[in-house]
Order: sequence, then structure tokens, then C-alpha cells
Amino acid sequence: MDDEIPETSKLTRSKQRWASEGKFLTGHSARPDAERLPPGQHLVRDWPVLDLGQQPDVPTERWMLTVGGLVDHPVALDWKAFMALPQTSIRTDIHCVTTWSRYDNDWQGVLTRDLLDLVQPGDDARFVLLHGYDGYSTNIPLADFAAPDAILAHGWQGKPLAREHGGPARLVVPHLYFWKSAKWIKGIDFLATDKAGFWEVNGYHRRGDPWTEERYS
Repeated sequence: MDDEIPETSKLTRSKQRWASEGKFLTGHSARPDAERLPPGQHLVRDWPVLDLGQQPDVPTERWMLTVGGLVDHPVALDWKAFMALPQTSIRTDIHCVTTWSRYDNDWQGVLTRDLLDLVQPGDDARFVLLHGYDGYSTNIPLADFAAPDAILAHGWQGKPLAREHGGPARLVVPHLYFWKSAKWIKGIDFLATDKAGFWEVNGYHRRGDPWTEERYS
């Protein structure tokens, strides 16, 4: 699946510079079972908006999620089919690579494990490449995508997910830095080998574990 990356915004250019400089790295590490706030992070009450300089307007009437690659049952889900999948509510934290964290976010949506049950990845599938309606892409190991609290969210705090935060639907993988949680999700490809996404090409880590400060490559 090919994506068009839009002209980079000022924030995007700044984040590329941060990656080259190793900005925000503390050199410390923490364990998620011992501490709730990863090293180098600070708490916020609001939810900062970060994107590539555009926020695509995707009405649910024309939203589509295509899931393919190394799966036994590739699917193209419209909004009605997506909402017909098992629905779950879950509470998680957010940890952004730009050093802010937000506790106790209530999500509503489809657990990635329920999507995996539907499409049945093949034995050779090891990685996932995610695509957004804004041209964004990011890669995740399949084991991380399949985490028990990873969710394709369409709701936040009991309301439909706002456009600026990736609505109508986005991925949320709470145990990785939030750039891995692709907004305005439109495509999921299962791969045998890792393929870098937008930020991974631009100096960010392939995995992005906040607890070991995997901010940059």
C-alpha cells in the first residue's frame, strides 16, 4: 500500500532535528511494573495535538479499514462492519515521545486481538505496518500490536474520538510511545520482515519502548 506523505510541518521538521540531536534522552530506565511514569516524561491534564500538518476529514460514511498482507482472511471493513465487531472499553495511559504523558484515558473500540481473530495472521507474519488517511505510516512488531490492551479506538472518555486526535478511528498501543498509535487509521499490513514507517525513516526508534527510552534510532 503506497502513501503520499504531505509537505512537512514546522513541528515535523523540529522532531526530525530532535531525533538527530537525541533531545529529551535522560539515560535512565524504569520498569512499568515498578513505576507508572516512564523516564524523561511529565504529566499533563490536557491532550496535546500532534500531527504531520494536516487533519483529514473522514466521515464514517466513507471510512474504510483495509487489512491484508500475510493473513488468511484479508478484509475491507466499512464503518458498519467495524462497529459490528466485538466492542470493548478499556482504560490506559498515554506516553508521547515529546515527553508528555497522560493518565487514565478511557477508550472505546475494537481490541486488536479481536481483529486478529478475524483475519488470522499467517505463521510467517512478524510485523505490522500501519497506514493513516494523512499519509502517515508506522511499523510495530506483531507481538506489540497483539498486546491485551491495544485497541482500535473510535471513542475517548465516552464520546466519539475527535478529528484532531485521529477520529473516526485510530490505533492505541499504550505500552509504546504514542507515535506508534497511528491516527486516522485506514490500512494494516502484516509482514514477514520489518519495514520502517515515517518517523522510523526520520531518526526514530524501530520499536519505541518508553520504559527504556527507545526514542531514537
